[in-house]
Amino acid sequence: MAVDDSDGEITLGILNAVEDNSRLTQRSVAGELGIALGLANAYLKRCVRKGLVKVQQIPSNRYAYYLTPQGFAEKSRLTSEYLSSSFQFFRHARQQCEDLLQTCEAQGHKRLGLVGVTDLAEVLALAAMDTNVTLVGVADATVSIDRFAGMQVKADVAGLGALDALVVTTLKDPQAAYESARKSAPGIPVFHVPMLRISEELEAKAEDASAGARGGQR
Repeated sequence: MAVDDSDGEITLGILNAVEDNSRLTQRSVAGELGIALGLANAYLKRCVRKGLVKVQQIPSNRYAYYLTPQGFAEKSRLTSEYLSSSFQFFRHARQQCEDLLQTCEAQGHKRLGLVGVTDLAEVLALAAMDTNVTLVGVADATVSIDRFAGMQVKADVAGLGALDALVVTTLKDPQAAYESARKSAPGIPVFHVPMLRISEELEAKAEDASAGARGGQR
């Protein structure tokens, strides 16, 4: 997600948490949203400062938080915005995944391995149901699950077995994932959808520079 999207998502998470539990703590908010305690504190204070949340001291030196009318309106706006962007992501991702799968089929790549357990991988799995392509599994060392979207999950590409091609589906540093996949599976092509903004030229330049360095050492 872009920085602005993350900002809105965290704010929405804060407002939802306040609505669900007026006696929440900053620590509980941080745990619920998966963010640092300091960040939860900063966002909660910002919501209070903007008039979205009202804070009131209660017994035992605790605080209660309540959504103001402005807070309810902002929560509604952010919810609509978040759902709109989510649907837009799905539409774009679905079309690009379908195009990619058609390319793979045309080139005879029937057994594909994915790199990254993400929403994009799930969209690709849905799109593949209408094709003759088989998604063998997903390689992702950052998760501790065995299955995802009906596919096996392994720590690395080698664990997926025989493949015709790889598809980068990670949303966190896809460029690095693409380059790593090229190195870990040099014998097979690595595909990616346009929305990931992966540059194949960077990889080519890096290979040229490496070759030049090796030549200079001879």
